[in-house]
Amino acid sequence: MPVLPGAEPYRHEGGEVGVLLCHGFTGSPQSLRPWAEFLAERGLTVSLPLLPGHGTRWQDMAVTGWQDWYAEVDREFRTLGGECRQVFVFGLSMGGALTLRLAARHGDAVSGIAVVNPANKVHGPAAHALPVARHLVRTTKGLANDIAKEGMDEVAYDRVPLHAAHSLRNFLRLVDGELPQVTQPMLLLHSPQDHVVPPADSARILGRVSSTDVREVLLEQSYHVATLDHDAERIFEESHAFIGRLAPSVGEKGSTTGG
Repeated sequence: MPVLPGAEPYRHEGGEVGVLLCHGFTGSPQSLRPWAEFLAERGLTVSLPLLPGHGTRWQDMAVTGWQDWYAEVDREFRTLGGECRQVFVFGLSMGGALTLRLAARHGDAVSGIAVVNPANKVHGPAAHALPVARHLVRTTKGLANDIAKEGMDEVAYDRVPLHAAHSLRNFLRLVDGELPQVTQPMLLLHSPQDHVVPPADSARILGRVSSTDVREVLLEQSYHVATLDHDAERIFEESHAFIGRLAPSVGEKGSTTGG
């Protein structure tokens, strides 16, 4: 199947500091493309992969699961690790959960993480019905376009395949158990008005990770897809400053070249 316009993966060869960006459930790299380009313009090596089953049609996603999505970001992380002196991992929504698992499993190889409206749990009564419902109903309504800013459009599916939703639920439970293994510096940015992932998810993540270097930022003007919303520039600037503090070649020179 052809990839939807705008949903293509993005790669930029920059300096010795790399950033892996992880998009969300039923979404695509389009939601993080401005963030990726912002970092690339500042000399970083950037990888923004397209997760399996995403960016084409929901039927393709219905036959994938969390193991496929995680394997893709794990592979990209290892590739960046072979090219760069330091690697940071950033993610939105489910991409935040993927980020947290990479941090839990790869330890010091991850220099720092930034998560935007990270998902921790599938909420509501429907979540408990997923194990049975997925055999009876193929899809439910989509989660896309929770954006406050007028005129913005997220390239994402308008339906959620229930088999994939069930896999997501299992994955989030797995990641929740691994949160105490997350020790890296962490930047957590979340929207008080989020109609997809409640603020309770960010609170639980903050309470369970073992990181001691933590900065929490509220995105007051944005909904769930904050990387395309009113607070996007703040996310970009905060994350670049976060890298600059932890990667001297970025902080001192303003880029990742040299040194």
